[in-house]
Amino acid sequence: QVQLVESGGGAVQAGGSLRLSCAASGGTFSSYVMGWFRQAPGKEREFVALIRWTIGSTLYADAVKGRFTISRDNAKNTVFLQMNSLKPEDTAVYYCAADRSMYLRRTADQYDYWGQGTQVTVSS
Repeated sequence: QVQLVESGGGAVQAGGSLRLSCAASGGTFSSYVMGWFRQAPGKEREFVALIRWTIGSTLYADAVKGRFTISRDNAKNTVFLQMNSLKPEDTAVYYCAADRSMYLRRTADQYDYWGQGTQVTVSS
């Protein structure tokens, strides 16, 4: 049973930084693509970033490019999202997700497993 557990959310002021972690267990993740998505109140869940576990290929949403960095620690089966220069519009619940395919996909419903989410609140 694949499990994804996010941590690291919190409240920061604009311009601050947070580092989210996603601990994965119960699967063979070497062939997976791991994604971060976020959902703000009243909005649809949107793509933030993804990484292909084996070779580390990454993609970012335009809204976070240059500010967020996705990475992984293979030995710990953990994916990270380093978020710098945070803005109030980054406020959302952030979700970690796993896609068993090898494709770099940005659509939430194409992901197979999801974590419970972690709240990020950025004040102005």
